[in-house]
Amino acid sequence: MIAAILMGRKGSKGFPGKNLHKVLNHPLAYYPMKAAKGCSEIDKIYLSTDDERLMRLAAENGIEIIKRPHELCTDESLGEHVYMHAYNTVKKELRAENIELVVLLMCNAPTITPQTISEGIRILREHPEYDSAVTVSKYNMWSPLRARKIGDDGMLHPFVPFETFGDPKTLNCDRDSQGDVWFADMGVSIVRPRCLENLENGLLPQKWMGQKIYPLKQWGGLDVDYEWQIPQVEYWLRKNGAY
Repeated sequence: MIAAILMGRKGSKGFPGKNLHKVLNHPLAYYPMKAAKGCSEIDKIYLSTDDERLMRLAAENGIEIIKRPHELCTDESLGEHVYMHAYNTVKKELRAENIELVVLLMCNAPTITPQTISEGIRILREHPEYDSAVTVSKYNMWSPLRARKIGDDGMLHPFVPFETFGDPKTLNCDRDSQGDVWFADMGVSIVRPRCLENLENGLLPQKWMGQKIYPLKQWGGLDVDYEWQIPQVEYWLRKNGAY
């Protein structure tokens, strides 16, 4: 049994209503739902939400609803706890059925295809020692070496001490100088149940991924937090024939 769990709530402040914002004539959340439905290895799909409109969209697509408790719908709620709650709900519902893998998706992360999900499932089946397989995109321009913060003096300072990267005398501002920088782009996290059952053993910042994390390389993946990201999503969906 492979179960997919999507999560999305209605309380976004950076981009209100983002999960249902129309992108190429479909709500944003339609795309991860479509990817899960198009993956033949997935047996059941669930949505954890407090949003009645998202519930209707899920019902229209044959996806089961997990009503998210109020305490998991606040700005302080962590995604890992939402996934844990949903996983425990699914496990209770399925009872005796063995859950092989859990496919974790986000309603605001549309940059995912059924083929990529299938690839991750294949990798995990071939490598039982791996904890998870997650989509990553290369963003060398966002190297932590280039990150800054504004100090109490109002000036820019390194976000991470340069010594973290080695001898500061050998560093430069070339975006590729520190090697490729891969970000978990939230397109999908395919995890073994043990990752959710032993959450505190996982690596920060996404502890649900466990320790041994296989990268499913793609390009341009992202989870949408601001309206200005929508053109990138549209470009990605067109290029990948995913709309």
